[in-house]
Amino acid sequence: MMNTLIPCSSSSCSNSSSSSTPLCLVLLLLLLSISCTTARSRDTITVDSPLAENETLVSAGGYFALGFFNPPNNPDRYIGIWYNTIPTQTVVWVANRLDPVDASPSFLSLSPDGILTLSSPNSSTPLSTTATTLTNPVAQLLDTGNFVVREATDGGDAAAWQSFDYPTDTLIAGMKLGVDRRRGLNWTLTAWRSGSDPAPGEYYAAMDTAGDPEVFLYSVAGRARIWRTGPWDGVQFSGVPDTVTYQDFAFTFTNDADEVSYSFNVLNRSIISRLVVNQTGVVQRSIWLASGRVWNIFWYAPRDPCDDVSACGPYGLCDPNDSPMCSCVQGFEPRSPQDWALRDGSGGCVRRTRLDCANRTDGFAKVSHVKLPDTTNCTVDPTVGLDRCAARCSANCSCTAYAAANVSGGARSGCVMWHSELTDMRVYVGTGQDLYVRLAAADLGSAPSQSGKSDHAPIALIVGLTVVAFLLACAGCYIWRRRKLRKSGPGTSASTISFSHEQRKEESIQDSDIELPLFDLGTIAVATEGFSNTNKLGEGGFGPVYRGKLGDGQEIAVKTLAKTSVQGLDEFKNEVMLIAKLQHRNLVRLLGCCIQGEERMLIYEYMENKSLDMFLFADKAYSASLNWQTRYRIIEGIARGLVYLHQDSRFRVIHRDLKASNILLDKEMSPKISDFGMARIFGGDETEVNTRKVVGTYGYMSPEYAMDGIFSVKSDVFSFGVLVLEIISGRRNRGAYVDSSHLNLLAHAWSLWNEGKSLELVDDSMDYSFLANEVLKCAHIGLLCVQEHPEDRPLMSAVVLMLGSDGASLPTPKQPGFARRRIQLDTESSSSKQDSITLNDMTITMIEGR
Repeated sequence: MMNTLIPCSSSSCSNSSSSSTPLCLVLLLLLLSISCTTARSRDTITVDSPLAENETLVSAGGYFALGFFNPPNNPDRYIGIWYNTIPTQTVVWVANRLDPVDASPSFLSLSPDGILTLSSPNSSTPLSTTATTLTNPVAQLLDTGNFVVREATDGGDAAAWQSFDYPTDTLIAGMKLGVDRRRGLNWTLTAWRSGSDPAPGEYYAAMDTAGDPEVFLYSVAGRARIWRTGPWDGVQFSGVPDTVTYQDFAFTFTNDADEVSYSFNVLNRSIISRLVVNQTGVVQRSIWLASGRVWNIFWYAPRDPCDDVSACGPYGLCDPNDSPMCSCVQGFEPRSPQDWALRDGSGGCVRRTRLDCANRTDGFAKVSHVKLPDTTNCTVDPTVGLDRCAARCSANCSCTAYAAANVSGGARSGCVMWHSELTDMRVYVGTGQDLYVRLAAADLGSAPSQSGKSDHAPIALIVGLTVVAFLLACAGCYIWRRRKLRKSGPGTSASTISFSHEQRKEESIQDSDIELPLFDLGTIAVATEGFSNTNKLGEGGFGPVYRGKLGDGQEIAVKTLAKTSVQGLDEFKNEVMLIAKLQHRNLVRLLGCCIQGEERMLIYEYMENKSLDMFLFADKAYSASLNWQTRYRIIEGIARGLVYLHQDSRFRVIHRDLKASNILLDKEMSPKISDFGMARIFGGDETEVNTRKVVGTYGYMSPEYAMDGIFSVKSDVFSFGVLVLEIISGRRNRGAYVDSSHLNLLAHAWSLWNEGKSLELVDDSMDYSFLANEVLKCAHIGLLCVQEHPEDRPLMSAVVLMLGSDGASLPTPKQPGFARRRIQLDTESSSSKQDSITLNDMTITMIEGR
């Protein structure tokens, strides 16, 4: 970016005597300095001083610059505004998106009536209009990044035309997204066509003012709605619940007769932030990291399958942390159970019982922590409270649900009422709003009496009798089992159990019987306080897991085989045999087991910090405590544990279900690989095995295993690569996708790596505190591990060497597995579920462990 210097005349000194020459030179240099300084700090265009293509305007405070620029790999010239204070040219506004300049010389000029015009030898294009007659116009670039045309005698606020009224793909502080009702302007963000072409692209974000206004992300093709913000709740958009955590930001939402708009301001001027709609169909907020000289993306949408508009159809609730992710609101059931069984919930749900508004028997069920449904067809009254809102909805037979319009300050005021099907609802953890859904009396759990009030007495009596009967049954069962234990002899916590050769799952084990401490049921019952719910740590495919404390004070974790478990005795034996033989600091330690009657339990060392998935995905507070140094140690520990399984242990073991929930963390946050129920032992000369029964968790399963049933050590390497990318990003990898970049973590990481932006993968909860070289190295290793073909993936021993080396040159990764292919199955879950499907004559079973 060059500045044209204003020529300085020396004619005033031309007739001076030689004695005055030094003085003339001084005056000449002073005038030259003043004029050059004026040129460098120029922030205006006047009728007499157009902007040449080798000139740049700079705002008074030096924050923004305006001039001609070339997009990457594009010879055409555009007029744009970019940040002047950062070294990476980041364009936030383009004047001539559809009319690039391809010839020189070019000028941006201002006509006497205040019209900005782009002129070149081949064309002349007006860039602005004005309804105001100007007598002495000037165009000025302000420190806000706004380029305004105004009277020279007026201040910057009295603009006859301004660039802020015509956004391109970027919203910066002070700009508005929405609709100006007075002037008929639509402040819309439209993505670039590509990284090198600023012409309007396929995706745009716009305010829908119908009903309760909200912002939608659209695709130009068919005006398809991709994602929506949800309505403004007085604090934030209902579908962007983490906005309240942003420090140094102020958000404004205006909805009056003049306009409906959303804007933000940054309270700390040293923070540079922008909101962009990019060419891949993602809305992202980023902040400039001066220390790393990079843009860091700390929020974006859509970010998971539940962000897709109406992913679960009418009256469906989407929860990305559940499997399947779709469920029905209370009182509703799937419209097509067949489709839901195949993980297609887009058809939504239907009522179990028809409403009976005429007889006033309907009621309302509260659905908590939700993104409010699509509000396009809503009615809003900000003046009434929630009680009056409930009364209005109850009296209006077309009203299907209601909610508070404003929850700021902890209060619930205003009234939003829906008059059609409820669509695009999702569940949040600890955030979201309360929604009250109209249901028939039969689906509320109690029938109203004739007076209109519920008669709870009979129900309370029935519930009370049921509880008493249950307690008596439990007491009888406990006494019976204690007597049985006494007859069978006193149990100890030091007994041993042996498995005969016939009981072994793997024929390759030919040595002596396995001896393992055997705990009696009474000891475990006392340790877990009768398997109380307060001691329950969680539940997976095997069954519930309880925390316990033995008589000597040792804390334990008791993994019980539930009668309804998707895993069975074979998996129980498999885990006992394997873990009893394996000893490594990065494998969970099995202390013993309990086999008594029909009971099957495994007793492990207790892990104070539970599992890795809780820190990565459950809660932002947990994620924030997981700094980069800890994450890097976890990655290294998992890698060392896998090297032991694959190479250094007595047997070559393939885990087959490596995932975040199966990585436990001790009090020092050291990782321990757990859950060996799905593991397989390889013979001495075996390198891969083909199975017709695929078990594991999609999102972590390698392509050759999921598609063809072939597994090897490289299957675990793939799972490890997914884990590495999840640890870096704090995001789950959601299943296997085709042609859906950025809906899948692997595809997203691959895209960022190709663009040289891998640092944008970093979990924003780390507060930008990380070693860039280590992050880039781990992202590189993760991509090497998830390559589509197993022969391209490194062995875990090589991975450990890569992690321990600072300057080693790493191979270039190839396309990740599942970046192009898709299997329509959702996977990761925190509950105990089994899902099976037949694919290519092969049974695929998804089993969720702890």
